[in-house]
Amino acid sequence: MIELRGVRPKDVVAGLAVPVLVYMLLAVFKFLWEFWQFKLVGLQFPSPPFHWLYGNLHLTEGYFGEKFLATTREVVARHPRAHAFWLTPLMVGVQLSHPETIRQLLRVSTKKSEEYEHFRPWLGNGLLLSDGNVWKSRRRLITPAFHFDALKQYVSVYNKEAEQLIEKLSEFAENGDCFEMFQHASLCTLEIILQCAFSTEGMSEQTKSGYVSAIHGFGQLQAGLDFNPIYSFFPSIYNLSPDGRKFRRLCDFTHRTADDIIKTRRQQLVRLTTGQKKTLNFLDILLKARDEDGRGLTDVEIRQEVNIFLFAGHDTTASALSWTLYSLAQHPHHQDKVREEVNGLLADKEDVTIQWDDLSRFPYLTMCLKEAMRLHSPVARISRATKENCVIEGVNIPKDTYMGIDIYGLNHNPAVWGPDHMEFDPSRFHPDRLKDMDSHAFIPFSAGQRNCIGQNFAMNEEKVLLARLIHKFVFEVDPSRPVVKEMGILMMARGGMWMKVTPV
Repeated sequence: MIELRGVRPKDVVAGLAVPVLVYMLLAVFKFLWEFWQFKLVGLQFPSPPFHWLYGNLHLTEGYFGEKFLATTREVVARHPRAHAFWLTPLMVGVQLSHPETIRQLLRVSTKKSEEYEHFRPWLGNGLLLSDGNVWKSRRRLITPAFHFDALKQYVSVYNKEAEQLIEKLSEFAENGDCFEMFQHASLCTLEIILQCAFSTEGMSEQTKSGYVSAIHGFGQLQAGLDFNPIYSFFPSIYNLSPDGRKFRRLCDFTHRTADDIIKTRRQQLVRLTTGQKKTLNFLDILLKARDEDGRGLTDVEIRQEVNIFLFAGHDTTASALSWTLYSLAQHPHHQDKVREEVNGLLADKEDVTIQWDDLSRFPYLTMCLKEAMRLHSPVARISRATKENCVIEGVNIPKDTYMGIDIYGLNHNPAVWGPDHMEFDPSRFHPDRLKDMDSHAFIPFSAGQRNCIGQNFAMNEEKVLLARLIHKFVFEVDPSRPVVKEMGILMMARGGMWMKVTPV
């Protein structure tokens, strides 16, 4: 080895060792200092009793199941504004469960928390996870796809896919068989978002089933990640674990699915002649977008947005639809009232198709839908990280602090909904009572500037599907397979939601 001007390699290594060691010690100190700061914040909020080693993990039973939900309700009943939940003695999340505390958080500048970083290999830096100017430009770009005029054209798709779902459920009715509601609802809403947002038809049933299973798999993996602090401290260990390998396989599958959708639509747009399509859908807007320099989105950027809307555009809707049907099956008198309302509207029509103007003529159905979303909370929690120092509930919150918005806790807060919050009572959303409701008491689609851009699309879709299904069938729950809730990315039913239908 050649020595330069008498400097020996081992002297160079020795000279580098000290600054490297100092850098590592400073990084460790910074890491521990930040967690210590977060712990000091957490200690200023009430919490369930926590263990010195594993915090509150013993309350989860390894996943966000019924025990965890019951604990949440108990803590919120005692501490209705906010509480802390401890994963380890240093890892703590402050959960906000009252309209006023949630409003306090949303008044300050926030960003997506580190909790969402796990999904970045899947969803990238698209609308869901981006921040700052990237988020603002994407939101402004995509908004026209969900404009009032654009939404009107989708009602025909809702009806067509409702008929397809009715045909499937009719087979179960004919044979007297039970079926798993989430799976069928997910396949239906997935087909709807494919046609409405991407103008894509003809995806094989195998691919659609695989995609629905992949999304469920992501939810299961997230639950495992949330309750394993080692993965949070050492992400590389997760990448090498069986769960990490499964996560990468699911990412590859969803990326291929999105790429196929984009490729198909590109080919369709080439064949379309001028004037054939006046209203651009979501994917068309992405493909045609250009900045002031004439540059469009890259293929990866387009795929990121497609992945986000493919997931968010079907899974949340399927969950809300399933839980509403479940509640109506549990409460036949409410189901009968919804059916009476739907039949009254359809009695004067030559067919059973729901039109755009009909959507405002389902007040009781809408009340039941909202009450089911309150009671069961399809999106049960979201989280933010503060981008500035702020004060919440009189506590000084440092920049970059994790703050959770506990939507499930909010929806079961006795200080907001009364002591009967576990009861299914659609009258909570009667127009006369809505006038006095706090604007942040019911936020199934989040709130603030980062609320769900597709919430009107989702509500319209759910109204059409519910009206068509209730008009055709009487829904019942399979008593031999009770529903057990499991909160992953969305509120699901562990082991499925088994139901049966009888033709009206």
